[in-house]
Amino acid sequence: MTGRGLLANVMWLQAGWWLCVYGAHQPWLLWLIPLGLAWHFSCCRDRQGEWHAVLRCALVGWVLDSLLGMLGVFRFDRWPLPLWLALLWTVLCCGLRHSLAWLGRHTWLAALSGAVGGPLAYVAGARLAQVELPLGTLATATLLAAVWALALPLLLRLATWR
Repeated sequence: MTGRGLLANVMWLQAGWWLCVYGAHQPWLLWLIPLGLAWHFSCCRDRQGEWHAVLRCALVGWVLDSLLGMLGVFRFDRWPLPLWLALLWTVLCCGLRHSLAWLGRHTWLAALSGAVGGPLAYVAGARLAQVELPLGTLATATLLAAVWALALPLLLRLATWR
């Protein structure tokens, strides 16, 4: 992607996060996500590779959050995942080979970014989407810091796997 493409990708990740989280209570917003995904894929030179990467990584995310839900870290209104969270994983995965790809060159930086950004996104999203955190905010954030310190570097590698 070009510089403008990377900026557009960052904006898509941000807009998609907000649409998904607010879509938990305003489901009509979730209809905008497939439009954003279609736009994203249309901007990619390697559409098939991007499709496979997003699907692979989103599947991992869906399993991860489903397991965390089963273990009692989250309490969702739907099982195994609410639609808004499943869509949020697809949005996040759109950045792994683009605006977030630079993190893949430095595993320690990806781990640090995951350890800080992951819990912040989850705790903020949980508050806005009214997801229960039965372990409490601090315990959940601490656990998620460890999970995301491992998950983000692995997702970045999985996104580039052919």
